[in-house]
Amino acid sequence: MAFKCSYCSYKVVKKFLGLVSVHNIPLYLIDPLVLGRMNENSRHEESTGSGLNCKYLCAPREFTTFALLDKFWKNEVLLKKEAEEEGFQWMELSGKDPRLAGMDGLSGTEIPLHYIFKLQNHAIHLVVFYERSGNFLWHGQLRLKQNADKKFVHFRKLHFGRYPGAYNRPELHLASIDGLEIHVPKEIANFLEEFSHSRFVECRYKEARMFYQVYPEDTSQDAMEFKKKAKDLLHRAAEVLNRQEVPFWLSSGTCLGWFRQCNIIPYSKDVDLGILIKDYKVDIVTAFQRAGLPLKHKFGKEDDSLELSFQSAGVKLDVFFFYEEADYMWNGGTQVKTGKKFKYIFPKFTLCWTEFLELKVRVPCKTLSYVEANYGKNWEIPVTSWDWKSSPANVQENGIWPIGDWGEVIQVH
Repeated sequence: MAFKCSYCSYKVVKKFLGLVSVHNIPLYLIDPLVLGRMNENSRHEESTGSGLNCKYLCAPREFTTFALLDKFWKNEVLLKKEAEEEGFQWMELSGKDPRLAGMDGLSGTEIPLHYIFKLQNHAIHLVVFYERSGNFLWHGQLRLKQNADKKFVHFRKLHFGRYPGAYNRPELHLASIDGLEIHVPKEIANFLEEFSHSRFVECRYKEARMFYQVYPEDTSQDAMEFKKKAKDLLHRAAEVLNRQEVPFWLSSGTCLGWFRQCNIIPYSKDVDLGILIKDYKVDIVTAFQRAGLPLKHKFGKEDDSLELSFQSAGVKLDVFFFYEEADYMWNGGTQVKTGKKFKYIFPKFTLCWTEFLELKVRVPCKTLSYVEANYGKNWEIPVTSWDWKSSPANVQENGIWPIGDWGEVIQVH
């Protein structure tokens, strides 16, 4: 099939796919522009391009982006050589393997993260994805080394690589796109939604090692048992909330543990999660109870200071609901015996993915400001004695619940 475009993106894509097919390298399309057009057309029940109508790959653009799983990246030396023979120029961009960052002696190991194959006025951006222990796929940030050709392509226009990203494993299917057989995510709309919220932040392994040099890890039997129970509880809570399609993030002491020491704080005695109140669903409590996590208490109400607490194997799960104001965010607290209300103020934040205890979870992207708001400038120093009504740096008194409301806003089970 030939279209009227001299070395347009279609011809470059066709030639590149021809090269990788010879070596049985399984790529799949993740280009947001092409997938976006496919998704838009699928809603109108149009075909994905056939005959002489080049609807997707001939559209003017500088790049076409494909994904490749690292474990299938074989024969790359031969592929690069053959690509050169076909007129392609290529660039490999590598970086440190974060999966080894917590291991002494291996933390400097470099792995390939991105490849650019350029032919005439179009380039193929190949994003290398790696499997992480949280059962998700990760790609690294694209960083140019000092001696790299910074004019090789317009790097700032690339859709992937501005920051690391985390994705669920996509189910793929073979689509005919402008006459080319190309694997794409089966649920394109879901993938595009993931793409828009894929930013990933790594645990600070180096700082965690330094922290444990000053404050040695508690390896007592009680501490180890609590950390195991807390990990199990976090995994169960994530399963419930993910099934409910309720976004959540690590909050309070659990967030501090991730940020400061890449671990659960053994003396914290609970697991803390945050949820935006707009994502609250009335059947959340029922979903947790069905999963074997009974409700311990429910404080506040949907429009003010809602907080849920569940129990499992002697470990408490606190779920704090956050309310968004014009220039800050907050969650509430309630004292049982007095009905006093408290308010915890946070700077506005967005959410990123991370890996914690073999789980893909969210944290505030600007975690430092979030942690400092809650724990002050001395958050690096462990504090084993903590009063939730007075110790947090961001706590404010917020009035008292009317006695007539106590039956609704103070429920202890």
